[in-house]
Amino acid sequence: MGTPDFAVEPLKRLTENGYNIVGVVTVPDKPAGRGQKLRISAVKHYAQQQNIRVLQPEKLRDPEFIKQIEELNPDLSIVVAFRMLPEIVWRIPRLGTFNLHASLLPDYRGAAPINWAIINGDKVTGVTTFLIDKEIDTGNILLRQQVDIDDNDSAGDLHDKLMLVGANLVEKTVIQLAEGKINPIPQHEFIDKLHVSRPAPKLFKDTTKINWNEPASNVHNFIRGLSPYPAAWCQLTNEHGESVSVKIFRSELVKVEGSCSDMGKITTDGKSFLHIACKQGTIGVKQLQLAGKRRLDITDFLSGFRDIKRYCFT
Repeated sequence: MGTPDFAVEPLKRLTENGYNIVGVVTVPDKPAGRGQKLRISAVKHYAQQQNIRVLQPEKLRDPEFIKQIEELNPDLSIVVAFRMLPEIVWRIPRLGTFNLHASLLPDYRGAAPINWAIINGDKVTGVTTFLIDKEIDTGNILLRQQVDIDDNDSAGDLHDKLMLVGANLVEKTVIQLAEGKINPIPQHEFIDKLHVSRPAPKLFKDTTKINWNEPASNVHNFIRGLSPYPAAWCQLTNEHGESVSVKIFRSELVKVEGSCSDMGKITTDGKSFLHIACKQGTIGVKQLQLAGKRRLDITDFLSGFRDIKRYCFT
């Protein structure tokens, strides 16, 4: 059960290694783009290529959908980046239903674990498989695997790392569940007295705006933690108060120390670099996108934005 690319890799791993995938459950096709043509999920696209049966229920409690799952008679259900399942669905398989989550649970329960691990400046994250229960991301843990976060990893970079490691962990979990070799562990046993699990709530536009009144290291982590999606944004404002929205996709730490009373001030040679003052330190913008325009590397942006020195970031 899954929807995006992150869910395709485990499905592909199991399919190519000869496991009997009796069905795939994914979201209904949805209209997208200017032509409003129906777009299928990444999981459905792969399943169709492999001639695997695809179910696309509008409602997971639909009696017809539940009947279809029961008729498939699955030994095990695997959930990767999908919706919250009702108990009547996750209790059907003989060996239960487990989920792959992109963090080291119980840390970062929620919709955006990859983003928040980078935003918070973590050096390590990982993937976890756990048995689904009545709450979100709280079930007993089956297996976990740690993954390092490099200093300049974006959310996209980390997504791709975790996707591959997660596929391995899913297969390992399947094998050990089938052989009865896993002893599920309650999540509270992974929390010590010095550590409180952090949440990973869904990201919205008002929570993805850059705050230049933060240290440069925090701003840099915020930008890379939201790149490429949903992307950190701010306003580019000129001396007349006219503004345009801009998304920043790549940055670098130029200076981590030194306070500034003029946050958002631009320093640039107009050709090769654009530095922005933060409350403490400075970041360099490497890639950005003005509203309604293409995403550009900084040299291309500056060559077409000659009066950039008249602006500041707000």
